[in-house]
Amino acid sequence: MISRRNVIYIIVSLFVGIILAGFMTEASYRFQTRSQDRDPRTITLTIPAGTAKRVNNGEPSPTIPKDLVFVVGDTLVVQNDDSVDHQLGPLFIPQGTSASIKFNQVENLAYACTFSPEKYLGLDVKTPLTIYTRIIGIFSAGLPLGTLIALYVVFAIRPGIKKETV
Repeated sequence: MISRRNVIYIIVSLFVGIILAGFMTEASYRFQTRSQDRDPRTITLTIPAGTAKRVNNGEPSPTIPKDLVFVVGDTLVVQNDDSVDHQLGPLFIPQGTSASIKFNQVENLAYACTFSPEKYLGLDVKTPLTIYTRIIGIFSAGLPLGTLIALYVVFAIRPGIKKETV
């Protein structure tokens, strides 16, 4: 039978575990880059004039990154300012026009790309990091930590205290 004192130790230990996990997860969150810590938005990628010539010579375009990171719900608009038609995966972008694609699910994509010397462009679509996600992380780490603290207190520390007072 679990005594009332042990129940109090367990509850306090769980609380301490959640508090410690909260500090640890929030500290690690603050040190990381936050490309996912935002609401979905429209992101415009412009293909500058002369890109086709640079790609034919094996040179990268200075304004086009090799890999892009998006969150679910983002819309990518590709604006073609080059004098040549271009393609990015399912998007065909005639010269002087634009095309867009909306990302509705988490995925890693490698699209065929005519405006990159590598002939592909990597796209990562990630889940947006919300306060709900952070709270789930705190409890996912805090409950096991609190359980370990409770086990340590109830089975390792408390019996030692009892022997010393007898």
